[in-house]
Amino acid sequence: MAKITPLFSLKNLLVVSLALNVSLIWRAMHESEKCNFDSSFSLQQQRRSVMAGCVLKEKEHVSERTHLSLSSSPSPSPSPSSSLTSTDIQSQDGGERIINVDHGDPTMYEKYWQKVGDKTTIVIPGWQSLSYFSDVRNLCWFLEPEFAKEVVRLHKVVGNAITENHHIVVGTGSTQLFQAALYALSSQDASEPISVVSAAPYYSSYPSITDCVKSRLYKWAGDAKRFNKDGPYIELVTSPNNPDGSVRQSVVNRSGGILVHDLAYYWPQYTSITYPADHDLMLFTVSKSTGHAGTRIGWALVKDTEVAKKMTKYIELNTIGVSKDSQLRAAKVLKVVSDSCKPSGSEDECFFEFTNHQMSTRWKQLRMAVQKSGLFSVPELPSQFCTFLGRAFEPQPAFAWLKCEQEIEDCESFLKGNKILTRSGKHFGFSPKYVRISMLDRDENYNLFVQRLSKILS
Repeated sequence: MAKITPLFSLKNLLVVSLALNVSLIWRAMHESEKCNFDSSFSLQQQRRSVMAGCVLKEKEHVSERTHLSLSSSPSPSPSPSSSLTSTDIQSQDGGERIINVDHGDPTMYEKYWQKVGDKTTIVIPGWQSLSYFSDVRNLCWFLEPEFAKEVVRLHKVVGNAITENHHIVVGTGSTQLFQAALYALSSQDASEPISVVSAAPYYSSYPSITDCVKSRLYKWAGDAKRFNKDGPYIELVTSPNNPDGSVRQSVVNRSGGILVHDLAYYWPQYTSITYPADHDLMLFTVSKSTGHAGTRIGWALVKDTEVAKKMTKYIELNTIGVSKDSQLRAAKVLKVVSDSCKPSGSEDECFFEFTNHQMSTRWKQLRMAVQKSGLFSVPELPSQFCTFLGRAFEPQPAFAWLKCEQEIEDCESFLKGNKILTRSGKHFGFSPKYVRISMLDRDENYNLFVQRLSKILS
């Protein structure tokens, strides 16, 4: 064994001491997290209070955009976590892990994109995309032509929307496009803000996004089914709906109404494609179609030229356009999706076939867990024939609208007591007996969730 010189010993004693201190700190942090469950919610509540500062009347609301991630999912691994057995999952959990199924972070899609490998990789030279402008001849002057081409192609492949006679307006996710639509559809000369409504249960972020800047142009007016005010209004029609997955149409049907169709989930992994949508203003997003939420790209299909111009102007004022880098990456992703589903065949499995199967498996697991527990229920939605997949199947939404049965009045708090984080129905303009649960987390976290849910017995 080699001798250790005094200088070497002194130097390394310091290193070892520092390493031991770091190790003790990490161990203390780990034990603190296990022993102080309630404290794990403090950061979440702080984030909720930030949103409350934006809209005082929504003090308990947590938006998709700002909700703090407390997910217990591990870092992604090339090996599929679905290979873990129930015993493996249980031994890793021990009933102590906090399971976050509140937010819709679409990490489920990692498995497919890992299989695809480098086909979606792009290289952007340093000299490229320096200008603000993409195509000055286009109404939406910051829209990258390649992205627009792939949007049109994907809709034709899937058959879920008509792009002809529509302008494409690109945004930093569908949230910005929603705000742009409200701006474009509001009258600058109106004596009072136009009312914005959506049928409950509605997407939980609609109220806070609408009222955040306290605009004099528009204001949130609540449940569309209860709206009876005379005059103009904007109705948000989300179909399939977030949170309950139902197929929707407008419900107000009064004079002066303007419709915005949020079709973020009108894709074959979630629901049957029954017709190509051809509405005046339709919103889509990369995050829910392909899972690339971090790319922050959405698009609107807009019939009216003046509305499209005003939406473009809003985005110009808001962010001076949309990232070209994100558009180029999104274009590449959409191209790979379309290529994988070509009738001529591809070496890659069709993206929508793969993800449809994933969602089907997850919904079967959830229904089995609900049945075993006896304390919960989820909606039964009718099967429809899908023109894209060529078969009928029941809707399998991105979120489960779970109801606590028997005497449980606050489902969110009840599940929180079992270390499962969800989003209460009260944030969706509905009963607190309901919660929304994300179906889009990684396999390991989702499998752990359904296993724990099945053990909560009546």
